[in-house]
Amino acid sequence: MATEASFTVPSDEFPLGTVFKKLPNVSVELERIIPARDVVIPYFWVRGTAIDNVQGAFSEHPGVKQIQFIDSVEDENLLRVEWALDYDDVLTTLTETNTALIEAVGTSKQWTFDIRGDTRHDIADFQSRCRELDIPITLTELHALTPIETATEAALTDTQQEALVLAYECGYFESPREVTMEEIGDELGISQQAVASRLRRGIKQILGNTLSDIPAHSR
Repeated sequence: MATEASFTVPSDEFPLGTVFKKLPNVSVELERIIPARDVVIPYFWVRGTAIDNVQGAFSEHPGVKQIQFIDSVEDENLLRVEWALDYDDVLTTLTETNTALIEAVGTSKQWTFDIRGDTRHDIADFQSRCRELDIPITLTELHALTPIETATEAALTDTQQEALVLAYECGYFESPREVTMEEIGDELGISQQAVASRLRRGIKQILGNTLSDIPAHSR
């Protein structure tokens, strides 16, 4: 089932984040274009400034070859960027996996990315690739595109379901385990103890819901 996810990245961990050093109060939004393997999102908006040289507010960065000013309307500025495709960041990782960008907005605090995969495995592959490249993403939301709530899903809290899905997709229940509780906690932005609690309570809810549907004489 198609799955959408939201995650954050520190503002200085994405190439366009250099603008916040000179313009800390602006926001940056990538133009909503679904990336393909040979196309990386070329346009973005800088909102909240009417300075003449918004292009010059960006510092040099190894992930960017060139930034070109296109047009402006009051305090909104449209620019075009040529990315350095040999630099590993969120966008190049999206092009390597079967994952599409829905929206990306950056502030001086952080970048927030909304993405979509054809399956949950696509989201998991994207997360795994980010870990391999040491890209510090934090998952904040994960849900099916067209959720059909079953009795089991209804019995779980959103946080329990999020932890269980992430643990399953990342291989926590494999033998041997492919991920630790600490790593899952890092993805969710919570402690290892909180991960253990969510998994334990979520599994208990699933088992209780499943076993209640089995006739007593069949147990």
